[in-house]
Amino acid sequence: MKRVFVFLFAICSILCVMPLCNADEFDFEEFDSGEEGLGDDMGEYAIETEDDDNTECRMTKIQINNDAAPVAANGFDIAGIMLGMTFDEAQMVARENGLYKNRPKDSVVYSIHKDWKYNLDYECRRQQIYMPAKLDQCIKSLARNRGVLYASELHLVRDVTGETIDVYFTSNATDNVVWKIVYKNDANDEEGMDEKFENQKNKKIMAWWQGVLEKYGEPNAGNDKWASSDNAFDPLMTAYYGELELVDCGRQADDSATNIQQAMDNFAAKPYAF
Repeated sequence: MKRVFVFLFAICSILCVMPLCNADEFDFEEFDSGEEGLGDDMGEYAIETEDDDNTECRMTKIQINNDAAPVAANGFDIAGIMLGMTFDEAQMVARENGLYKNRPKDSVVYSIHKDWKYNLDYECRRQQIYMPAKLDQCIKSLARNRGVLYASELHLVRDVTGETIDVYFTSNATDNVVWKIVYKNDANDEEGMDEKFENQKNKKIMAWWQGVLEKYGEPNAGNDKWASSDNAFDPLMTAYYGELELVDCGRQADDSATNIQQAMDNFAAKPYAF
Protein backbone atom coordinates (compact mmCIF):
# COMPACT_ATOMS: atom_id res chain seq x y z
CA MET A 1 0.00 0.00 0.00
CA LYS A 2 2.84 2.33 0.90
CA ARG A 3 4.52 1.64 -2.47
CA VAL A 4 1.27 2.47 -4.31
CA PHE A 5 1.04 5.79 -2.48
CA VAL A 6 4.65 6.66 -3.29
CA PHE A 7 4.05 5.75 -6.95
CA LEU A 8 0.94 7.95 -7.17
CA PHE A 9 2.76 10.83 -5.47
CA ALA A 10 5.57 10.54 -8.00
CA ILE A 11 3.12 10.58 -10.91
CA CYS A 12 1.40 13.71 -9.52
CA SER A 13 4.76 15.42 -9.05
CA ILE A 14 5.68 14.76 -12.66
CA LEU A 15 2.32 16.01 -13.96
CA CYS A 16 2.44 19.22 -11.93
CA VAL A 17 5.54 20.49 -13.63
CA MET A 18 3.48 20.75 -16.81
CA PRO A 19 2.33 24.26 -17.91
CA LEU A 20 -1.24 23.87 -16.69
CA CYS A 21 -0.12 23.36 -13.08
CA ASN A 22 1.47 26.77 -12.70
CA ALA A 23 -0.05 29.94 -11.20
CA ASP A 24 -1.80 30.64 -14.51
CA GLU A 25 -3.88 27.46 -14.51
CA PHE A 26 -7.36 28.11 -15.82
CA ASP A 27 -10.64 26.30 -15.43
CA PHE A 28 -12.70 25.82 -18.59
CA GLU A 29 -15.89 25.92 -16.50
CA GLU A 30 -14.87 28.97 -14.48
CA PHE A 31 -16.40 31.57 -16.77
CA ASP A 32 -19.46 29.65 -17.96
CA SER A 33 -22.08 31.05 -15.60
CA GLY A 34 -21.49 34.68 -14.86
CA GLU A 35 -17.87 34.59 -13.70
CA GLU A 36 -18.75 34.03 -10.05
CA GLY A 37 -16.48 35.74 -7.58
CA LEU A 38 -15.52 38.66 -9.79
CA GLY A 39 -18.45 40.90 -9.08
CA ASP A 40 -19.05 39.97 -5.42
CA ASP A 41 -22.38 41.63 -4.56
CA MET A 42 -22.24 44.13 -7.41
CA GLY A 43 -25.00 42.49 -9.42
CA GLU A 44 -24.69 41.48 -13.05
CA TYR A 45 -21.67 42.54 -15.04
CA ALA A 46 -19.88 42.02 -18.33
CA ILE A 47 -16.31 41.43 -19.49
CA GLU A 48 -15.00 43.16 -22.60
CA THR A 49 -11.80 44.35 -24.22
CA GLU A 50 -10.90 47.92 -23.36
CA ASP A 51 -12.01 50.48 -25.93
CA ASP A 52 -9.31 53.15 -26.22
CA ASP A 53 -11.28 55.32 -28.65
CA ASN A 54 -11.79 58.15 -26.17
CA THR A 55 -12.58 61.02 -28.49
CA GLU A 56 -13.01 63.49 -25.61
CA CYS A 57 -9.30 62.98 -24.90
CA ARG A 58 -8.21 64.02 -28.38
CA MET A 59 -8.86 67.72 -28.05
CA THR A 60 -5.92 69.98 -28.90
CA LYS A 61 -6.33 72.86 -26.47
CA ILE A 62 -8.78 74.46 -24.06
CA GLN A 63 -9.17 78.23 -24.26
CA ILE A 64 -9.90 79.76 -20.86
CA ASN A 65 -12.06 82.88 -21.08
CA ASN A 66 -10.19 86.18 -20.93
CA ASP A 67 -11.85 87.31 -17.72
CA ALA A 68 -11.66 83.91 -16.01
CA ALA A 69 -9.12 81.93 -13.99
CA PRO A 70 -8.45 78.17 -13.89
CA VAL A 71 -10.76 76.17 -11.60
CA ALA A 72 -9.96 73.12 -9.50
CA ALA A 73 -12.01 70.69 -11.57
CA ASN A 74 -10.08 67.83 -9.99
CA GLY A 75 -11.97 68.66 -6.78
CA PHE A 76 -15.43 68.53 -8.35
CA ASP A 77 -17.81 65.73 -7.49
CA ILE A 78 -20.91 64.32 -9.14
CA ALA A 79 -23.26 62.92 -6.51
CA GLY A 80 -20.22 62.54 -4.25
CA ILE A 81 -18.10 60.61 -6.77
CA MET A 82 -14.78 62.26 -7.65
CA LEU A 83 -11.88 61.79 -10.03
CA GLY A 84 -9.14 59.66 -8.50
CA MET A 85 -11.45 57.59 -6.29
CA THR A 86 -10.83 53.87 -6.26
CA PHE A 87 -13.50 51.48 -7.47
CA ASP A 88 -14.36 50.52 -3.88
CA GLU A 89 -14.59 54.16 -2.80
CA ALA A 90 -16.92 55.09 -5.66
CA GLN A 91 -19.08 52.08 -4.95
CA MET A 92 -19.24 52.95 -1.24
CA VAL A 93 -20.23 56.58 -1.95
CA ALA A 94 -23.04 55.45 -4.24
CA ARG A 95 -24.40 53.15 -1.57
CA GLU A 96 -24.03 55.52 1.35
CA ASN A 97 -25.81 58.48 -0.23
CA GLY A 98 -28.80 56.23 -0.85
CA LEU A 99 -29.88 58.03 -4.02
CA TYR A 100 -28.39 55.70 -6.59
CA LYS A 101 -28.18 51.96 -7.00
CA ASN A 102 -26.56 49.63 -9.53
CA ARG A 103 -28.43 49.38 -12.79
CA PRO A 104 -30.19 46.01 -13.21
CA LYS A 105 -27.98 44.60 -15.99
CA ASP A 106 -24.21 44.85 -16.43
CA SER A 107 -23.83 47.30 -13.56
CA VAL A 108 -20.12 46.53 -13.50
CA VAL A 109 -18.02 46.02 -16.61
CA TYR A 110 -14.63 44.34 -16.40
CA SER A 111 -12.02 44.96 -19.07
CA ILE A 112 -8.71 43.70 -20.38
CA HIS A 113 -6.45 46.18 -22.14
CA LYS A 114 -6.21 45.07 -25.75
CA ASP A 115 -2.41 44.75 -25.70
CA TRP A 116 -2.64 42.37 -22.74
CA LYS A 117 -5.39 40.45 -24.51
CA TYR A 118 -3.10 39.98 -27.51
CA ASN A 119 -0.38 38.65 -25.17
CA LEU A 120 -2.68 36.17 -23.48
CA ASP A 121 -4.23 35.05 -26.76
CA TYR A 122 -0.72 34.15 -27.94
CA GLU A 123 0.02 32.21 -24.75
CA CYS A 124 -3.25 30.27 -24.87
CA ARG A 125 -2.71 29.34 -28.51
CA ARG A 126 0.75 28.05 -27.63
CA GLN A 127 -1.07 25.62 -25.32
CA GLN A 128 -3.00 24.36 -28.38
CA ILE A 129 -6.22 26.07 -27.32
CA TYR A 130 -7.99 27.20 -30.48
CA MET A 131 -11.74 26.75 -30.03
CA PRO A 132 -13.19 30.28 -29.66
CA ALA A 133 -15.10 29.58 -26.43
CA LYS A 134 -12.18 27.81 -24.78
CA LEU A 135 -9.74 30.44 -26.00
CA ASP A 136 -11.92 33.18 -24.52
CA GLN A 137 -12.07 31.34 -21.19
CA CYS A 138 -8.33 30.86 -21.16
CA ILE A 139 -7.65 34.56 -21.83
CA LYS A 140 -10.04 35.73 -19.12
CA SER A 141 -8.69 33.35 -16.53
CA LEU A 142 -5.06 34.24 -17.20
CA ALA A 143 -5.99 37.93 -17.14
CA ARG A 144 -7.62 37.56 -13.75
CA ASN A 145 -4.70 35.58 -12.34
CA ARG A 146 -2.22 38.21 -13.46
CA GLY A 147 -4.25 41.19 -12.28
CA VAL A 148 -4.90 42.65 -15.73
CA LEU A 149 -8.66 42.00 -15.61
CA TYR A 150 -10.08 45.04 -13.83
CA ALA A 151 -13.34 46.83 -13.05
CA SER A 152 -13.47 49.47 -15.79
CA GLU A 153 -17.05 50.75 -15.48
CA LEU A 154 -19.67 51.23 -12.77
CA HIS A 155 -23.22 52.10 -13.89
CA LEU A 156 -25.68 53.64 -11.44
CA VAL A 157 -29.35 54.65 -11.73
CA ARG A 158 -31.82 56.67 -9.70
CA ASP A 159 -35.22 55.18 -10.44
CA VAL A 160 -37.36 58.01 -9.09
CA THR A 161 -35.92 60.56 -11.56
CA GLY A 162 -34.34 58.42 -14.26
CA GLU A 163 -30.91 59.94 -13.62
CA THR A 164 -27.86 57.84 -14.47
CA ILE A 165 -24.18 58.00 -13.53
CA ASP A 166 -21.55 56.09 -15.50
CA VAL A 167 -18.13 55.90 -13.85
CA TYR A 168 -14.99 54.83 -15.73
CA PHE A 169 -11.79 53.55 -14.13
CA THR A 170 -8.16 53.13 -15.07
CA SER A 171 -6.61 49.67 -14.92
CA ASN A 172 -4.88 48.02 -11.98
CA ALA A 173 -1.57 49.24 -13.44
CA THR A 174 -2.50 52.74 -12.26
CA ASP A 175 -4.46 51.79 -9.14
CA ASN A 176 -7.92 51.32 -10.75
CA VAL A 177 -9.15 54.86 -10.07
CA VAL A 178 -11.86 57.07 -11.59
CA TRP A 179 -10.83 58.98 -14.71
CA LYS A 180 -14.27 59.83 -16.13
CA ILE A 181 -17.77 60.41 -14.73
CA VAL A 182 -20.80 60.93 -16.96
CA TYR A 183 -24.08 62.10 -15.41
CA LYS A 184 -27.35 62.29 -17.36
CA ASN A 185 -30.95 63.31 -16.67
CA ASP A 186 -34.05 63.99 -18.78
CA ALA A 187 -33.93 67.80 -18.67
CA ASN A 188 -33.62 67.96 -22.44
CA ASP A 189 -36.35 65.42 -23.15
CA GLU A 190 -39.66 66.58 -24.55
CA GLU A 191 -42.90 64.59 -24.36
CA GLY A 192 -44.56 66.16 -27.40
CA MET A 193 -44.40 68.94 -29.98
CA ASP A 194 -47.06 71.22 -28.50
CA GLU A 195 -46.15 74.63 -27.11
CA LYS A 196 -46.85 73.46 -23.55
CA PHE A 197 -44.24 70.69 -23.83
CA GLU A 198 -41.63 73.11 -25.17
CA ASN A 199 -42.43 75.42 -22.28
CA GLN A 200 -42.03 72.60 -19.79
CA LYS A 201 -38.73 71.50 -21.28
CA ASN A 202 -37.33 75.02 -21.15
CA LYS A 203 -38.24 75.27 -17.49
CA LYS A 204 -36.56 71.95 -16.75
CA ILE A 205 -33.39 73.08 -18.54
CA MET A 206 -33.39 76.39 -16.71
CA ALA A 207 -33.79 74.69 -13.33
CA TRP A 208 -31.07 72.19 -14.23
CA TRP A 209 -28.62 74.86 -15.36
CA GLN A 210 -29.26 76.98 -12.28
CA GLY A 211 -28.43 74.01 -10.08
CA VAL A 212 -25.19 73.44 -12.01
CA LEU A 213 -24.11 77.06 -11.57
CA GLU A 214 -24.92 77.01 -7.86
CA LYS A 215 -22.77 73.92 -7.33
CA TYR A 216 -19.78 74.55 -9.62
CA GLY A 217 -19.83 78.29 -10.32
CA GLU A 218 -19.67 79.97 -13.72
CA PRO A 219 -17.91 78.11 -16.57
CA ASN A 220 -14.43 79.48 -17.29
CA ALA A 221 -13.92 78.07 -20.81
CA GLY A 222 -16.58 78.98 -23.33
CA ASN A 223 -20.11 78.80 -21.95
CA ASP A 224 -20.10 75.19 -20.86
CA LYS A 225 -16.65 74.10 -19.60
CA TRP A 226 -14.84 74.21 -16.27
CA ALA A 227 -11.13 73.84 -17.01
CA SER A 228 -8.14 73.30 -14.73
CA SER A 229 -5.87 74.84 -17.37
CA ASP A 230 -5.61 75.32 -21.11
CA ASN A 231 -4.25 71.76 -21.37
CA ALA A 232 -7.00 69.33 -22.36
CA PHE A 233 -5.21 66.54 -20.47
CA ASP A 234 -5.85 68.25 -17.15
CA PRO A 235 -9.18 67.65 -15.34
CA LEU A 236 -12.10 69.19 -17.21
CA MET A 237 -15.86 69.25 -16.81
CA THR A 238 -18.28 69.91 -19.67
CA ALA A 239 -22.01 70.56 -19.32
CA TYR A 240 -24.64 69.71 -21.89
CA TYR A 241 -28.44 69.90 -21.69
CA GLY A 242 -29.09 67.42 -18.91
CA GLU A 243 -25.56 65.98 -18.89
CA LEU A 244 -22.24 66.50 -17.14
CA GLU A 245 -18.97 64.93 -18.19
CA LEU A 246 -16.03 65.15 -15.79
CA VAL A 247 -12.77 63.74 -17.20
CA ASP A 248 -9.09 63.47 -16.43
CA CYS A 249 -7.62 62.65 -19.83
CA GLY A 250 -4.06 62.81 -18.52
CA ARG A 251 -4.79 60.00 -16.09
CA GLN A 252 -6.39 57.91 -18.82
CA ALA A 253 -3.50 58.52 -21.24
CA ASP A 254 -0.96 57.56 -18.57
CA ASP A 255 -2.86 54.36 -17.86
CA SER A 256 -2.99 53.40 -21.53
CA ALA A 257 0.73 54.08 -22.01
CA THR A 258 1.59 52.09 -18.88
CA ASN A 259 -0.40 49.07 -20.07
CA ILE A 260 1.15 49.19 -23.53
CA GLN A 261 4.67 49.25 -22.07
CA GLN A 262 3.99 46.55 -19.48
CA ALA A 263 2.34 44.30 -22.06
CA MET A 264 5.37 44.74 -24.31
CA ASP A 265 7.78 43.99 -21.47
CA ASN A 266 5.87 40.86 -20.47
CA PHE A 267 5.15 39.34 -23.86
CA ALA A 268 5.97 35.61 -23.56
CA ALA A 269 7.90 35.25 -26.79
CA LYS A 270 9.58 31.96 -27.57
CA PRO A 271 13.21 31.78 -26.37
CA TYR A 272 14.89 32.31 -29.72
CA ALA A 273 18.59 31.44 -29.93
CA PHE A 274 20.75 32.72 -32.75
